[in-house]
Amino acid sequence: MKVITPRLGIWNRTHHLNKMTLGELVVAYFQYYAIQAYLLFAAISTYVAIAYPTTPLRALAAVAVAIAAYPFAWYMLHRYVLHGRWMFKSPLTAKVWKRIHYDHHQDPNHLEILFGALYTTLPTIALVTIPVGYLIGGVGGGAAAFAAGLLMTCFYEFAHCIQHLSYKPKSPWLADMKARHMAHHFHDESGNFGITSFTWDKLFGTYYDRPERPEKSETVFNLGYTPEIAKIYPWVARESGGVETSHPRRRGANGGDDDRKAA
Repeated sequence: MKVITPRLGIWNRTHHLNKMTLGELVVAYFQYYAIQAYLLFAAISTYVAIAYPTTPLRALAAVAVAIAAYPFAWYMLHRYVLHGRWMFKSPLTAKVWKRIHYDHHQDPNHLEILFGALYTTLPTIALVTIPVGYLIGGVGGGAAAFAAGLLMTCFYEFAHCIQHLSYKPKSPWLADMKARHMAHHFHDESGNFGITSFTWDKLFGTYYDRPERPEKSETVFNLGYTPEIAKIYPWVARESGGVETSHPRRRGANGGDDDRKAA
């Protein structure tokens, strides 16, 4: 699999979460340019919210709505965009889809491709948060909502990283969250789309425990982009050096070991 690595030279090695400690993850996390960008934009947005103040109640409402909307927005994007089988069908979107999700399922524990790409995440966060914040509290409300969305993204990214670390959490909540996400990556990708909350999975019927789906999905690592499909829509395969369908561990990738440790 052809891997896209950061261009800014902050990291000088590849990071695989199944071989990292929590301390190593924390250091790598805060050195990653996307996380630094989110924190920088959150600080700027907070400054704008202060410079264009609205009432405290409206500011809090804008932040609350942004936080409440985040899990739903993530669910819809994850299910219908990242797992939709339409982006690889066009040369205009195939490379984006490969970067933002296909590569992550090909090698789930590769940290560089676990993080979202700024050119997709920043516009999405802005679209989800700023309009509703502006309607509630004007410029200040929009800025406060955007800052909340950026900080929520940082939280989601870190929670996502923790789910791929090679350990079993002592907390029942964290253990269950990790088990659902590992099932999504290593058993059946057509469910458990949440990251920290699976409320929307439960409401829309995509929440599951492994015993409820005894048959493992044949497309869990390629999201339906099979060798047969690649003959028709070749752009992702050209960027990836082919199509991999087996478990990452069996093809020598570094990302699959904690499937067994998460159940």
